[in-house]
Amino acid sequence: MSVSIVFHLLAALAYAVLGLALWRPIVRAKPVRTTGTIGRSCLLGAIALHGIGLVSAVIVPTGLQLGWVLALSTAMWLGMIVFWIENFLLRLDSLLLVLLPAAALISLLTAIFPQGYLVPHANSDWLRVHLLIAMVAYGLITVAALHAMLMTTLDRHLHRPIASEGEQGVIARAMSAMPPLLTLEQLLFRLIGIGFAVLTLTIITGIIVSLRLGGNALPMDHKTIFTLLSWVIFGVLLAGRYIQGWRGRIALRWTLVGFAFLLLSYTGSRFVLEVILQRGSLG
Repeated sequence: MSVSIVFHLLAALAYAVLGLALWRPIVRAKPVRTTGTIGRSCLLGAIALHGIGLVSAVIVPTGLQLGWVLALSTAMWLGMIVFWIENFLLRLDSLLLVLLPAAALISLLTAIFPQGYLVPHANSDWLRVHLLIAMVAYGLITVAALHAMLMTTLDRHLHRPIASEGEQGVIARAMSAMPPLLTLEQLLFRLIGIGFAVLTLTIITGIIVSLRLGGNALPMDHKTIFTLLSWVIFGVLLAGRYIQGWRGRIALRWTLVGFAFLLLSYTGSRFVLEVILQRGSLG
């Protein structure tokens, strides 16, 4: 059993135990417990286990290993890191009701399906840096999109008729325990801002890689076009936020559109990568 599988299994177990402890009061119709020092430390330990498993899976002796499940695991890991940091600034404990089960499931899936496709280390350092930055960018934008979906669900829940506390189901009680939409919106735009900055670095390093390959800064292939479209969407969204005060459903729609373009770019990235590798070393 590889190191990656072991640590992803340990991370899945840790996330699951923490999740069960948090869901227990919800099932019993009691308030969600706040995360104390011990809880924060346990969560940080689970995130560390997840990180070790992820690094072991992606950075292998023969090269870099990439793939859909690893990208999903990266997104979840980055999301947990962002939550852990942001929870010092905003009251986000109840978000763990969603994050912990998702993290446990994704860590388990990564342990079961750890395979990816190999990018040899014999090729360019710039290529490896570009791919790692791109994984971080895709991960952060994925987390932002999932966060937007959660906000959409919560918005719909808040517009439903209010049921008495005794008549609420478990899911309804969990949704009622979520942080205020304004707090979630602050977190969403922080995620988008960081994701946009890392996506900008992805484009810059991609230009350097392309120039080293054949002197063409922006080859108009599938990956480049959709990545640039996503970058423009998020740039416009951030500008609209700070200039026009965009928020609410407008922000959620733009976030999901930008994510859709980035998802389309990722689906073609393996083909583009194989073309690059076939055309020779990048130095």
